[in-house]
Amino acid sequence: MFWSVIESLPFVWRGLLVTLGAAALTVSMSLVAGLLLGTIVTYAPWPARIPVRLFSDLIRGIPILVLIFFVYYGLPVTGLNLNNFAAGVLAITLFSTAQVVEITRGSLQSLHHGQMEAAKAIGLNFPQRLTYVIFPQAVRRFLPPWINSVTDAVKGTALLSLVGIVDLMLAIQQVIGRTYAPMPLYVLGALIYFVINYSLSSLSRRLEARYAYIKE
Repeated sequence: MFWSVIESLPFVWRGLLVTLGAAALTVSMSLVAGLLLGTIVTYAPWPARIPVRLFSDLIRGIPILVLIFFVYYGLPVTGLNLNNFAAGVLAITLFSTAQVVEITRGSLQSLHHGQMEAAKAIGLNFPQRLTYVIFPQAVRRFLPPWINSVTDAVKGTALLSLVGIVDLMLAIQQVIGRTYAPMPLYVLGALIYFVINYSLSSLSRRLEARYAYIKE
């Protein structure tokens, strides 16, 4: 049994690469979209804010599993056919984006409104105010909850196996079906997820220390 598990490690490794790829796509796309939408919901006129708030509230109110099934099985009804990997990544990205929107909004609104007024008073335009004054101060408030959302996204990729994506979780299940050794393989999977998320948490602490010198 032990040797059969060892021989199956390359297959588990390929599943891990799929998990990391899905997580990287999800995190990068949700970060860009979430920062943009979070800035809109904080500073844009109300006609632009309302759709973003509706999107954020709606998506955060739907379980990730339901969202994955909705995107995977629902979008083909509208004529948009995505493969299982694209549909799964899109669903988790939508959920993560909604979280980043709220994290961004909270980080920006936690700053004193006088910061924006002071930047305006010295002649900075709106993009310059955000780039040189607001975002540098908001970043240390943004990082801790954002890293938590990243770890949630990594853990959420385990649900991709339910739509047939051979990620780490499904790879382990398939190996178990051949080796009949569930305990060591599930322990291995748990350790892999732990290492990934612990590394992210450690990175978060280093980044917080890096930006700790910034004062409001």
